[in-house]
This record gives sequence, structure tokens and C-alpha cells, in this order.
Amino acid sequence: MRAQSGVAGLAQAGETLVEFRHVEKTYDGLSNVVDDLCLEIYRGEFLTLLGPSGSGKTTTLMMLAGFEEPTAGDILLNGRSLQRVPPYRRNMGVVFQNYALFPHQSVAENVGFPLLQRKLSRRQARERALAALRMVELEHLADRRPAQLSGGQQQRVALARALVFEPDLVLMDEPLGALDKKLRESMQIEIKHLHERLGMTVVYVTHDQGEALTMSDRVAVFNDGIIQQIDGPRDVYEAPQNAFVANFIGENNNLSGTVQSIDGELCRITLDTGEQVTARPVNVTAGVRTSVSVRPEQIVLRPAADGEHGNRLQAKVDEVIYSGDHSQVRLSRADGSSLYAKVPAGEGDGLAPGLDVEVAWAPAQGRALDHPEN
Repeated sequence: MRAQSGVAGLAQAGETLVEFRHVEKTYDGLSNVVDDLCLEIYRGEFLTLLGPSGSGKTTTLMMLAGFEEPTAGDILLNGRSLQRVPPYRRNMGVVFQNYALFPHQSVAENVGFPLLQRKLSRRQARERALAALRMVELEHLADRRPAQLSGGQQQRVALARALVFEPDLVLMDEPLGALDKKLRESMQIEIKHLHERLGMTVVYVTHDQGEALTMSDRVAVFNDGIIQQIDGPRDVYEAPQNAFVANFIGENNNLSGTVQSIDGELCRITLDTGEQVTARPVNVTAGVRTSVSVRPEQIVLRPAADGEHGNRLQAKVDEVIYSGDHSQVRLSRADGSSLYAKVPAGEGDGLAPGLDVEVAWAPAQGRALDHPEN
């Protein structure tokens, strides 16, 4: 399913910096790694290309950087085609996962290298390198070698090198992948704050959903070379446009059934078990197979009889895992299917394996999506 739509309102009003026009990329002439890509990137935004391995996100970034050539279509920067423009003339800063620092050069020399390539004097290059290092709070390490730095410090040096020549665009390919969890989360916030402070345009590639949701103005979710959805972080999580996005972004419950009727903003579904639920219809019509998507945190166990949570099913608790501020609850149903719920820690008290419970959620919190079988 092709779904390259849904622009966040803030970005929609922005000026287009990059445009992909029907871009395709194939390596074998038989299948496209990137398929008919139409995408606008807005000046000053933080756009993340998110998807599993082989989905086309890195190839898209490499074509923009000039390290790969499109098989068909065109890429425009500031309204001008990038065909036959070599990478070093595209005025783009690039940060890779392995940082690609020169081990025999000092930190300042690494950062100043792109300026020497642009014919600045060594004195000018060092002055601007120190200013870039100041932005990432590493000026005091200017004369050290990369091997004397931690992983997080090396990542900051690579970022300073990408920013030192004031590029039109900064491209980042899994730049935090080699860092441990705590440092990675800290660097996510630092990069986002740097983006906001400098007003730079960032295109960021990752397969980490949490990273994409934390850092981005918009997220483009790739699969099989096609953007399945492009939207703000909240929308790709809370309003997925198809089953792939719902399952790839965060955790998700799927209930298979058939759409019986659609009435305004809600539709009625008969599940394969014969039970009936109500959800928001998304690109479905009456009579078609559907997958009802419900996030684990939307599920309520042992709900009050207040009518708010109109969808109610019976289940049995299989496992309860305490996770600090919440408990993760795995449940099974009579037909052998599973459900997964996240409940506030206090509400998990008294839940134990083997307990029969009622599972409920509000109709507006479920989404009836196109079924993978369709």
C-alpha cells in the first residue's frame, strides 16, 4: 500500500529545501530498493527516516548525499537538480555510525578538515573548528586524538565536523547506534537541542522507534522501499494509517475481524471469535477484513461499569511483569490469541497468572486498519 502523505501542520507551512521527484533505485534491475519516492523536506525541520533493515531508508539518504545515484527520477536541492553534482559540492554535512574520524589527527584537525578542503587557511580552519567544538562542549579536548575520547565524545566530534562549514543540510545515518542506552538517550536530547538552537535542517536515519519519536518534527516510516506514512511523531504512534505502521511503531495488539458497518467516525466489527467491537475506520469499507489495532496502554483491566470503555472482552492473565511506573500484563483468550496491556503500577496489584479478567478500551482508541490478507 502506498501512503506517502500526512504532513505535520508546522512543517507544511515551511519552505521546501529538498524534493524527491518519483525517485527509484534498483541494484539488480528487477526489484526496487526505493520505489517511486515523492518526498519534500522542509528547511529547518528534523525529519527521521524510520524502518526495518532493507526498507530503503539508508539508500534514500545515500542518494541525497550523492554516494548513490537514482535509477530514475530526480532530487532537487533549493529547486536545483542534484544530477551530476558530486557529494563534495552538495554542501551537506554527513555523520555516520562509525564516525569516520582520522586517528592520526587531533580533534581540532578532524573538525577543521572540511574547511581545508574548501581552501581555508590552517589558522581560519582551527578558529572555526574551535567554535564548532564549543557548540558541542568539547573545546577543551581540541588537541586530543580520537582514541583518547569516549564513544559519546567521538560522536560529538563527528557532529561538529558536519556542522563546521555551515551546511544547508545535515545527514545522519544511525549515528548513535554504537552507544550504550543511557548515553544514546542523552545524545538524542543533545542533538535535538542543537537542531533547535541552530535552526539547521536534519535528515536522520534510524531503525529505533523511540529515537524517532523523541527527536523528530516528522517521521517517514519506510517499508519495501515505500513511505507507508509521514507525519508528526504523535500521529504515527496514535493514528497509524496501516497495519505495518501500527505494528512497527511501539507495541500493539491486533484483533482480526470483518467490518460490518460504518457510521460516521466509528465502525462496527465482528471479530473472528464472533464478538463485536467498535473502532475508528482507517481506509476500510463495510464487508472487508480488518485488523483492529489497540495500544497496550489503552487497555483497561477490570473496568468500572461506566460505559466509557465500550469494548469489552474476556481474557485470562498469563503473566504480570513489574516495570516501575507500570506493570506489563500478558493475557490469553479462549481462542488461543494473546493480548498485551500496560497498566499503572498500583492497578497491577492483585493481578496474578490464572485470574479471569474483563479487558476493555474506548471505541475511539481502537483503529480498524486494512488487514494484511487483503
